[in-house]
Parts: sequence; C-alpha cells; structure tokens
Amino acid sequence: MSAMSKKLNLGCGTDIRDGWVNLDSAALPGVDVVHDINILPLPFEEGLFDEIVCQDILEHIADYTPLLKELHRVLVPGGLVHIRVPHFTSKNNFTDPTHRRMFSTSTFDFFTKNTRWHKARHYYFDFSFSDIPKLELTFELSSRAFFYNKWVAPVVNKSRHRLAMYESTLWSRLFPAVNICVTLKK
Repeated sequence: MSAMSKKLNLGCGTDIRDGWVNLDSAALPGVDVVHDINILPLPFEEGLFDEIVCQDILEHIADYTPLLKELHRVLVPGGLVHIRVPHFTSKNNFTDPTHRRMFSTSTFDFFTKNTRWHKARHYYFDFSFSDIPKLELTFELSSRAFFYNKWVAPVVNKSRHRLAMYESTLWSRLFPAVNICVTLKK
C-alpha cells in the first residue's frame, strides 16, 4: 500500500479502482489486500482512510454492526463511507440466496448522531457517525419501468420526509426501489 493510498474499496470484487486500496476475500487480479471482512479487525491502522466505498456488501453479512464500527475506526475524522445496499422493496433481496439483511432509508440513522433513531437508541452502539450527507434511493431503469421511475426517483429523493412517506405507503409497493445509496461522515 502506497503512502498516497487514502481510499479503501471494500469488497471490491472485479471493481478495481486506481489509486484505491482494493480489498476482497478473493485473490482476484488487481486486489491489493486479500482479507475476509467477517474477520475483524481489518488489517489497517486507526484513522488511515479519507474515503471508503462499501458497495453490495452489508446485505451478505450476518451482523454488519461490527464492520460499521471497524470502518468508523479506520476513517479519519471527517472521512466518508459510501454504502450501497438493496432497499427492502428490491426484488434482488429475494433473488440472491446469499442476502441475509434488508435495509430501510432509516437503518443508518441508528449509527448517526442527532437522528431520530440514534436519539432513541443511542445506547445500542459505542460509536456513531456525525452526519449523513447523502441518502437516496435508486430505481430500476429498464425499458418498462423507466417511464414511471424517471419521475418517481426525483420526487421521492427530494427530502428525508418524502423518503419516509414513500416507505410507509403503497408507493413503495407500486414503484419498488433497487438500492439505498448512503454516505456516512465520521
């Protein structure tokens, strides 16, 4: 790992990124660090990374809380972790037999200060992120769904209030989301 590597691509698979530390459990071409993320701690010192990408990983882990705590540990203060997980309405939750968890737009509030769920359950965890600078849902853009979803996505993603309304109404069943994209700030 070079001194300039301040970005971690966790569970990269074949998504190898130049200038990033690419970590995966498989020794694929371009993987810099071979490590099973179910085995903690991660092989990095505290406060090493400015940015972490964690795409399509957390839904495969039985208990992702220790991994989030570990990502918090290896981030610098103010560092960002970009997470992509399937939304609970996504058909992909039930298609992939390796998925173990489903997520809501409020799930990451438990790990973030000054949010409704963290305030109510702050004693659950001994770490917390400071902010959620980005939270949005993605929708399928296949030819059949594109016409509707191109209008639904901007309306739903306009505010946290609209995201909550979407999830608690028939809209989430009529227009199921694909993924939640969230950024957590240390």
